[in-house]
Amino acid sequence: MTVAETQESYESYDDDGELSSDLIRAVGKQLKVLRERAGLTQRELGDRLGYSEDLISSVERGRRTPQRELLKAADELLDAGGVLEAAIEDVERVKAKGRVRHPAWFRDYARLERGAVELNFYNNHDIPGLLQTERRTRALYEMRKPLLGEDIIEQRVASRMARQEILTHWPPPMVTAVVEEVVLRRPIGGPEVHKEQLEQLIRLAQLRNVELQVMPTDRSEHAGMGGPFILLTPKGKAQVGYTEVQNSSRLVTDTEDVRILAARYGSIRAQALTMRESLDLINSMLGEL
Repeated sequence: MTVAETQESYESYDDDGELSSDLIRAVGKQLKVLRERAGLTQRELGDRLGYSEDLISSVERGRRTPQRELLKAADELLDAGGVLEAAIEDVERVKAKGRVRHPAWFRDYARLERGAVELNFYNNHDIPGLLQTERRTRALYEMRKPLLGEDIIEQRVASRMARQEILTHWPPPMVTAVVEEVVLRRPIGGPEVHKEQLEQLIRLAQLRNVELQVMPTDRSEHAGMGGPFILLTPKGKAQVGYTEVQNSSRLVTDTEDVRILAARYGSIRAQALTMRESLDLINSMLGEL
């Protein structure tokens, strides 16, 4: 499966899709009104509910579908009188229909990812999309060459944020990720966005289903020199691999090829810092900012 990014296209929303988008935006506006009535900033609300400021901002702008748990907790905290809870059924119906449209070249992977029971990422040039903040994601798309149009950027940001919901829905997939140290030191989007991203990684690493490791730059042996890849296990099906490089993407289904990627990933994890050491390193990076 190989296509040039310049040929990517998005399906237009059908009538149900437009209505679904309107619903998500309306719920987001209700959350914003209730938050402001309570005299809270997005960060303050996020801290009290156990979510990031980035996520609250995305929900309020209709760029991310709110989780049932968020709506229930916000309804109680903001004394909304059941207004937000009343929207849960409709919001979940929107999620079931799949509000976000992915580019054609990515749909096969996105479909598998939604139903995965296990996801393993090795990244040597970026942070996995499921772990990125909205502002980092937008910064990445804004710096693409050739330049992307504003509509395409917004569509891609919305798609990536929506994908992140699989980290917290029940039952969640087991997620492991090994990221290069140099990636975590590169201030994509500027110092503020960079700091927010490192904080996000620390928060996500606290989830029981997420294991994050860092590959230190000073390693003299490295099993991942062949480039980044993903190992994905759909429920009840065999594990598959996925790779992206430059303008090409490939779904790896051959049994022997997948076995080699899995063995390689095992070596990469063994060579990386432990989870505790990795969090200590990220915290030290934050202390340097």
